[in-house]
Amino acid sequence: MTEEIFNSFGEGEGELLTLHYLKPLPMRLDRWLVSQRSEQSRARIQKLINAGLVKVNGKTGKAKTPLRTNDEVELWLPPPEPLPYLKPEEMTLDVLFEDEHLIVINKAAGIAVHPAPGHKTGTLVNGLLYHCPNLPGINGKLRPGIVHRLDKDTTGCLVIAKTQEALVNLQVQIQKRIASRTYIALIHGVMKGHEGKIIGAIGRHPKDRKKYAVVNNDLGRYACTYWQLIERIGDYSLMKFKLETGRTHQIRVHCAHVGHPILGDQTYSRCRKLPIELSGQVLHAIELGLIHPETQERMIFKAPLPNTFQKVLSLLQKRSVD
Repeated sequence: MTEEIFNSFGEGEGELLTLHYLKPLPMRLDRWLVSQRSEQSRARIQKLINAGLVKVNGKTGKAKTPLRTNDEVELWLPPPEPLPYLKPEEMTLDVLFEDEHLIVINKAAGIAVHPAPGHKTGTLVNGLLYHCPNLPGINGKLRPGIVHRLDKDTTGCLVIAKTQEALVNLQVQIQKRIASRTYIALIHGVMKGHEGKIIGAIGRHPKDRKKYAVVNNDLGRYACTYWQLIERIGDYSLMKFKLETGRTHQIRVHCAHVGHPILGDQTYSRCRKLPIELSGQVLHAIELGLIHPETQERMIFKAPLPNTFQKVLSLLQKRSVD
């Protein structure tokens, strides 16, 4: 079976990635790939290596293969298996804008963007397939039309492509930072100063594979978050964040790393006292800027704060005055 897969390496559906090792010191192939593809678990990376789906300088690699400066690594990610449960589901969508090329929505809290273990139904993708029947085939079976994502409990602006051309265009805008993404959040404590940036490579947490953390540069991917203080509210702060990069859980991880986790973040702010019971982090993608892939018009979309965010904010402001 491995030989059969190897013979069709890079052919057909799937994703072929070509990476280059630029570190001065040698590093094991499996460890380095985990640091470069943080969305893949270590077990998943090792399975791909064992299946002959990773080459180093044109030769099949092994987990312990030492990488040296300028080595070329090819990683073949086979297409996901068809999922019979990925079906259109009627869902109320808060649409901020829509035409034949893209749709921008104000995502609600508690909704996963695409299917994953534990979230096979009721995802935003299920709702989008009902709303836009032509999405299947755009960006693969599991993530049709998805340009970028928001965490399950994060609310706000999210753009979805309705054509393959729009998808590629919008993904390039995200990668080259042409598109702008602004978030607003409530955090524990107060940052030093009124504005700044947090820089720290993000990778899988060394002890909890369900979490991410700021790690050594060799084990993670560069990440930069710009922040600005909007209002100090007693022992809490209302903050604005802008992303230079878009790593998984980036704002949440960076805030926790500097000792100011986001209110209600059940993954990164456990054991923190809350002024009100919350089901998830108080983090909202308030603004999204992009260039329309067809008209080339610069467009800015804004999503109003959800009721929960407004309720917590009002409560904190009232307490700080009393």
